[in-house]
Amino acid sequence: MPINYLRRLTSPARTDLSNRHLGRSLAFIAGAVNAGGFLAVGQYTSHMSGIVSSLADNLVLGETLLLVSGASALLSFLLGAACSAVMINWARRRGLHSEYAMPLMLEAMLLLCFGILGSNLENHRLLFVPVTVALLCFVMGLQNAMISKISRSEIRTTHVTGLVTDIGIEIGKMCYWTLAPRQPGEMHQEDPVPGARRKFMLLSSLLLMFFVGGVAGALGFKAVGFVATMPLAAGLFVLALVPMMDDLARS
Repeated sequence: MPINYLRRLTSPARTDLSNRHLGRSLAFIAGAVNAGGFLAVGQYTSHMSGIVSSLADNLVLGETLLLVSGASALLSFLLGAACSAVMINWARRRGLHSEYAMPLMLEAMLLLCFGILGSNLENHRLLFVPVTVALLCFVMGLQNAMISKISRSEIRTTHVTGLVTDIGIEIGKMCYWTLAPRQPGEMHQEDPVPGARRKFMLLSSLLLMFFVGGVAGALGFKAVGFVATMPLAAGLFVLALVPMMDDLARS
């Protein structure tokens, strides 16, 4: 993959094209991590709506251990998002090229930790499950915050509920403006259908990449176990490497 292309993917100077390409790559990785994590611990780690709902259920049912587990997962996702924001703003104040690459490099290292944890602690379920859930929730929060800041909240890679909602909005917009007759005063206004169509295609591609990543993650985990995290970590490492090398060369 060309060096300049990798540099543009996580460059501080953003374009719609680089946002789309990076968003699709990260949606694939998020889907793979989420599906692999479910096979590992029986819980999806990007689904904060479900976790908050389970907190309410477990509070009412008096399930203290499950309540603490859910709260730690929610807190881990929150801390991951906060960590991403801290890293990006720290790098931005120093004029670094790697302001968006740094969270990706941290995510790569944490996925390696997930693979190592799984290989060594799988037989100790009492310790393995809560640590793994917290780690993966942190990773999901880290990634979602990074791509949200890059795209000014237009792209989410772990929030499929939001993706499906936005796809529905764009479908409704296209249907309405295609079927509704133009009023006399609207003849010179910009046609909203092409913009809605472009956004629909972007959101649909993110949803598709999340699904394809989920299939790949489930197949990989089923075939080789926790080693399946290594290609995901390697992919993130490749995405983050060029801007970080640029900063090292400047220093």
